[in-house]
Amino acid sequence: MAEALFSADCADCWSAPAGGDTASAASAWRFDWIAPGGDAAPLALGALPEAAERAQRLGLGLTSGLAMPVLQRQAARPPRAGLQLQVISGPAWQGYFGLQLTLRSAQPAALPAGSTAWLALIEQVSAGSDGTPVARALVRNVAGPLPLAALVPGKALTHLRALRWPASAEPTRLQARAWIEGPDGRLLAVAADRCAER
Repeated sequence: MAEALFSADCADCWSAPAGGDTASAASAWRFDWIAPGGDAAPLALGALPEAAERAQRLGLGLTSGLAMPVLQRQAARPPRAGLQLQVISGPAWQGYFGLQLTLRSAQPAALPAGSTAWLALIEQVSAGSDGTPVARALVRNVAGPLPLAALVPGKALTHLRALRWPASAEPTRLQARAWIEGPDGRLLAVAADRCAER
């Protein structure tokens, strides 16, 4: 599990080789976030206001003036017993995708108090395309936090949202993802509708 967070002002960050970034491993979940920068930021088309919020939840303090990327590696946590997370997406319609998150728990207290659910559209960018030498999973739109207080053992909790994809995204490269986030910002579970990554 890894997340890369950097500023739209830093074009070199996007085009830098992975180096010691273990997030490029095929077995890892990856999330790439671009925070908004200045008015003429070279990566402005991929920027998302929620990127700075995500950095804050991780305690990284990302700012629009960041000159180099900040990479937060997170050790994969074992799946919590009896917890099932699923996400599905509907067909594209007038610039929107319908995303549905379903969470099931077989036992009480399966998640820490204060945990939340999130839905996102992720654009899978292949290595060697769009100016990046490494494969990236660019977060293009987000819905959340979605409450989990109504989660009852043995019953499914569902959240349904419609997310617009940006005009600069290629719809055929989009993947729906859902995750459960602990109160400390750590990802406790991740699911995708088309599992290109494990």
